[in-house]
Amino acid sequence: MRGHRFTDFGIGVLTGAIGGIVMGFLLAPESGARTRRRLASEALRVADTARVVADRAERAAEVVGAKMDHYLGRDEEVAWRKVHDLRESVRKYSRTVMMP
Repeated sequence: MRGHRFTDFGIGVLTGAIGGIVMGFLLAPESGARTRRRLASEALRVADTARVVADRAERAAEVVGAKMDHYLGRDEEVAWRKVHDLRESVRKYSRTVMMP
């Protein structure tokens, strides 16, 4: 019973889609060539907008990446400086302990 409902639903959707396409062609306010030109123009406009958005996103990612590199590099530099200071402190302590 369940499969029968699914089949009926599928047939209804397919019939509605085909009917909609046919009615769209019959009742279109413009000729096919004019509609295709308008669709092509809109597609170009959308593609240009997408390029602009992609360029802005790429620039923003570069800025964020540069800032992250700067801050992470600074933290890394501070950490290495602390390691160096700690090593020096251990060396100095070792010298004082080993001296008679």
